[in-house]
Amino acid sequence: MRRILYLEPVGGIAGDMFLAAGIDLGVSPDALAQALSGLNVPGWKLAVSRAVRHAISGTHLDVVLDAKEAHPHRAYADIRQLIEAAPTLPERAKARALAVFRAIGEAEAKVHGVSIDAIHFHEVGAVDSIVDICGAAVVLELLGDPEVHAAPPPLGSGTIRVAHGQMPIPVPATLELLRDVPVRFEGVGELTTPTGAALLKVLTKIGHPPDFIVEKVGYGVGTKDFRDRPNVLRASLGRVETQATEGLWVVEANLDDATPQLLAHLVERLLEVGAKDAWVSPVVMKKGRPAHLLGALVEGGLREAVVDALLRESTSLGVRYHRVERHALERDFVEVDTPWGRVRVKRGLRDGRVLNAHPEFDDCVRLARAAGVPVKQVMAAAMAALTPAGPG
Repeated sequence: MRRILYLEPVGGIAGDMFLAAGIDLGVSPDALAQALSGLNVPGWKLAVSRAVRHAISGTHLDVVLDAKEAHPHRAYADIRQLIEAAPTLPERAKARALAVFRAIGEAEAKVHGVSIDAIHFHEVGAVDSIVDICGAAVVLELLGDPEVHAAPPPLGSGTIRVAHGQMPIPVPATLELLRDVPVRFEGVGELTTPTGAALLKVLTKIGHPPDFIVEKVGYGVGTKDFRDRPNVLRASLGRVETQATEGLWVVEANLDDATPQLLAHLVERLLEVGAKDAWVSPVVMKKGRPAHLLGALVEGGLREAVVDALLRESTSLGVRYHRVERHALERDFVEVDTPWGRVRVKRGLRDGRVLNAHPEFDDCVRLARAAGVPVKQVMAAAMAALTPAGPG
């Protein structure tokens, strides 16, 4: 069963808000602290409390530090060694945490025009940021490794003082991290921190989530209290319904360079791998180019097989698909007698009434060839046999 975690950064996102939202969903603070205890960074503890922002109640989390450990500078290599050596961190959590730090390091390197090995983390190299990032990876493990989606984050505005001095909001590293994904330029103050941006970029798919059944909702409450919005990260945890996965889908692609032979083969191939139907329609694409629309109707469980076949055997660089609904008549077969033999007839029924009927073409062709008569004559005889006194 697919598990889904959908994050809505209503008031932005920071590392502590991610952890708090996980705890609000039911993650044990003790289990989280135990998994993080193997990190060789002294002088921290988790302080969990309840808080309210704009009448929304949720969990607030502070990583409480000894003053001397608040802001040491660490190189990327140092942080990598810390994480890899932690015996209590699950391997998948280690990999995720390292990927997040790698993303931050690459963004900082790009902004400052140096190599990642020359980067020394300031704010995100501090103990609390290490705990936040490793903790976020552990939260996903404790939630059962769900598929994570997120709404586009608000970035905020204004300026903020950091180790490098006064910076615009969003700070350059945050904006670099969120290149090529949807964001919202709104709000006052720093709503999305570099840590929050890195968690979204590495651990989530930013955009519309799949249809899913919400089972739990948690709120991670941030420290600041904004005037224009509740400073919360909402997290919805649930499951994808079987019907949502196995419903009917239309898979299609536009082809402007496929030969008739290839199009015929593609239709046959899509039917072979499980499509319920496949078709080709003429279309006109950009620059007035005549082309073809190749489409298939497929059940959700076979959608990926159809997509794979289309991409492997067509000239398309991509496909699109969307869910559809249909109302299908009940179907059955009856056999009728004709002067040349028996023919199967497919019937469509609704509430027991026959609304449509059609002779099986292959049966009619076989009998027509054997008798040397036109196919249409056999078909007409089969339909004539479907009288009130006949079958059905």
